[in-house]
Amino acid sequence: MNNTNMTHPSQALFEGEEAFPIIPSCEHFAGNEKLITKALSFQDTIGPVFDITCDCEDGAAAGTEKEHAEMIVRVLNSEANKHNMAGARIHDYTHDAWKQDVDILVAGAGNVLTYITIPKATSVAQVTEMIGYIKKVAQQNRIERDIPIHVLIETHGALRDVYEIAALDWVQVLDFGLMDFVSAHHGAIAASAMRSPGQFDHRLLARAKSEVVAAALANGVVPAHNVTLDLKNQETTRSDASRARHEFGFLRMWSIYPTQISAIVDAMKPDYSEVVVAANILIAAQQADWGPIQYEGELHDRATYRYFWALLQRAKQTGVELPVDAENAFF
Repeated sequence: MNNTNMTHPSQALFEGEEAFPIIPSCEHFAGNEKLITKALSFQDTIGPVFDITCDCEDGAAAGTEKEHAEMIVRVLNSEANKHNMAGARIHDYTHDAWKQDVDILVAGAGNVLTYITIPKATSVAQVTEMIGYIKKVAQQNRIERDIPIHVLIETHGALRDVYEIAALDWVQVLDFGLMDFVSAHHGAIAASAMRSPGQFDHRLLARAKSEVVAAALANGVVPAHNVTLDLKNQETTRSDASRARHEFGFLRMWSIYPTQISAIVDAMKPDYSEVVVAANILIAAQQADWGPIQYEGELHDRATYRYFWALLQRAKQTGVELPVDAENAFF
């Protein structure tokens, strides 16, 4: 940021309150060492526009949970992890290995883990207990930072408690888990609803997704959308990401195949014309010391400034080239 004599929007617009987290719009899952290192290499190639989730839950073969978690620690502490944009999904509350996952991951990589994802919770009490354990292990290992927690909402109980879960300390993201949620309905929702258009049009799924997004945003938490099962058709992924973003308000989406990453990032990035408008308005607002202004015949004040500042940050995070004046003034 070069404009040092003027108040930055992060200071002017969020006095006394926590700003909304600005994190990548894509989260790519990788389950073994080969796929994790490949994803880290791809992250370096296309730029730091997506996070990587190293998967203990579905990645570790039965009986190898300890070795799998140790592998993740080793990879995340290696030179391959150049951007420190990788987290891990641990086992669920009912699995014997979840505490072992936390012990290994936090002790070994607590300062570089971007987040820890908690799957298959059935109540706010379970999530509270798991976060409490993560905090205890972090304290024991003198990890001074808060480790962001991502919580999968994929059971009836988690959906019932979603507002309380979103309000918990350290929670940064609510992830919607489509396939487990459909399976939990015992055939009442057809398997076709695991794909589009059913995943968006079925009343029970539209309700669940809307509840997750509303709870997340009401508590300053990022809502993340489920995967697209069609691995290699980028247009399907792009369409799903676009519907998730524009019809439901999701700000992030999972990828499970490398070609899905760019499709998700492209679909969720702000429109460039909006980016230009946001830059112009924020520059004028900064010059007016964040008082009300007129722009193209419309009144703008702190309420719209917050919207445009969030948009500009998302544009930066997704690799959109910003107008030079805005780049110099704010980043």
